[in-house]
Amino acid sequence: MIKEIEKAIIIIIGAILVAVALNFFLIPANVFASGFTGLAQLLATVLPISTGVLLFVLNIPVAILGWMKIGKSFTVYSIVSVAVTTLSLELIPIWSFSPDILLNAVFGGVIIAIGAGITLKWGASTGGLDIVVLILSRYSDRPVGIYFFAINSVIVIASGFIFDPEKALYTLVTLYVSSRVIDAIHTRHVKLTAMIVTKKAEKLRVAIHEKLSRGITRLPAKGGYTDDEKEVLMMVLTRYELYELKHVIQASDPDAFTNIVETAGIFGLFRKE
Repeated sequence: MIKEIEKAIIIIIGAILVAVALNFFLIPANVFASGFTGLAQLLATVLPISTGVLLFVLNIPVAILGWMKIGKSFTVYSIVSVAVTTLSLELIPIWSFSPDILLNAVFGGVIIAIGAGITLKWGASTGGLDIVVLILSRYSDRPVGIYFFAINSVIVIASGFIFDPEKALYTLVTLYVSSRVIDAIHTRHVKLTAMIVTKKAEKLRVAIHEKLSRGITRLPAKGGYTDDEKEVLMMVLTRYELYELKHVIQASDPDAFTNIVETAGIFGLFRKE
């Protein structure tokens, strides 16, 4: 229960940071964020509806898909993040710290990335594009970067048409800065490989399968110093599941050694039905 409360608090803080970045830096400068947040900003410039309300509306169908295709816990926390972001956008006044568009683009990108990064690190997302890409990655062999690039390219091109090409370039600055900061806080790679060295392979396998729908390969191993018999549990998972895996391992075998590596690509079945 304490862990769940901590997780909820972190997700709320992350959502508020996203709203602060938008209302204090990006919206006043007409610079756009990535994903559905950026789409909501764009739509708000042509529709008589606020960015917060549009962000919430855009996330409704995505939340339904996430509930059916990803999992209840992840989706519920993502909905909480979107709801808090929407409320914060309505309550926090739009105010500009600086007339310098470059400062707004950089600081807005940094703050929004901190909010999104800590949310991802604690096993949720800020909704929208992350959920869409996660679903698409399960049913397609194409690199997930293509989907991020496609949506964000629409935002950049549209901002250039609605305002001017210079605004589009500053939007690119924000996208670049936010991606680098998220890299520092959490992994931007959607698929990861976990190699878990443990003496309690069966107990850990059962515990992992109770939380994650992922196949596991078991490999025999022997301790280099102790000569003890062990096993290596190898599995590919998404970045969104890393939080759950970490806590399952800590609860089932605190002495296990886990190595997480970035996965550039995979062939064959990824989902465990």
